Amino acid sequence: MRDAVAKFDRYMLSQLLLLFGFFALVLVALFWINRAVVLFDRLIGDGHSALVFLEFTALGLPRLIATVLPVATFAGAVYVTNRMSSEAELTVMQSTGSSPWRLARPVLAYGLCVALMMSVLSHFLVPLAQRQLNQRELEIAQNVTAGLLKEGQFLHPTTNVTLYTRLIGADGVLHDVFLSDRRDRAQGVIYTASEAYLVRNGAGTTLIMVDGLAQRLQKNGLALSTAKFRDFSFDISALVRRDRPDRYDLAGLTTPALIAASRATLPPQVSTGVLAEELNSRFAQALFCVVAAMVGFSILLIGGFSRFGIWREIALAFALLIAIDGSRGTLVRMVQTQADLWPILYLPSLFGALVVLGALWQSAHPGWTRRLIARQKPA
Repeated sequence: MRDAVAKFDRYMLSQLLLLFGFFALVLVALFWINRAVVLFDRLIGDGHSALVFLEFTALGLPRLIATVLPVATFAGAVYVTNRMSSEAELTVMQSTGSSPWRLARPVLAYGLCVALMMSVLSHFLVPLAQRQLNQRELEIAQNVTAGLLKEGQFLHPTTNVTLYTRLIGADGVLHDVFLSDRRDRAQGVIYTASEAYLVRNGAGTTLIMVDGLAQRLQKNGLALSTAKFRDFSFDISALVRRDRPDRYDLAGLTTPALIAASRATLPPQVSTGVLAEELNSRFAQALFCVVAAMVGFSILLIGGFSRFGIWREIALAFALLIAIDGSRGTLVRMVQTQADLWPILYLPSLFGALVVLGALWQSAHPGWTRRLIARQKPA
């Protein structure tokens, strides 16, 4: 008998993992396509190569996988439980003496397997990929020629500024440059030059124009003045969108680094609440995967055997999962405001565990409400 139950555990666990892999693959593909379209338009449209697009896509995959894992876990548990219920496999196991608590053991093992995957992702792979992604974004943002300039197009890097260059040479020289600066309401200036060069000056960027003409229009008196120049420098640092290189990104730190940071002096731009939320959310994500698997199984187990399916229980399980997961947004904001409230991040998983225990107890004691009512009726 024990061998038969052990074989059933292995069979059910294999089915759960198989369906989990299928749903995870489908969800990742759907989300990836949606994100890749936007990413492709932004990177390729800014003049970057397909290799840069593939690099950014690969670096974004760990976070994308971590996002869909709980949903795939729940979907796998619901599908397998529904199929085994409709084919009376669970009913046969219960008739041989296996209690709902015993049937839940392979589902618990399944949830722990996914929680282990989520732990590796959230504690190590996602932060490492995020840190590399931030670094590459900074490098691309600092590449002014790729991010700011396109030959043959009128560009508007900021409000009331227009920039045009006819040709960008292989050596980086800009040919036939037009620059219109209308940020001053009292006057507008147009610079034209036969050649121009981009020069990095420390943290700034300067556009040096050669053999050009400056035309200044006073808007009040409509007076136009012109001046030729051999060379003229224009600081375009304010026009180049660039991430701050000194920002302290907690999402790019692995969990051991976060723990070390919590014991050290934090930079002024990082609050203890944000640090506590980032650290504890990673552990809460893994627990939520276990809860998602158990909720999908236990709620459907209440429905028992039915040839017509247990769609009401599936809808109930899905609604419970949405309610449990939806409460996390409010809790995150509370912890970010006050770090001492970090234990409340585990409340969704705790509530889900209580729901699972109640559902399994209900499955183990069917009809207890009718018996309770019968006892209360007078003889």
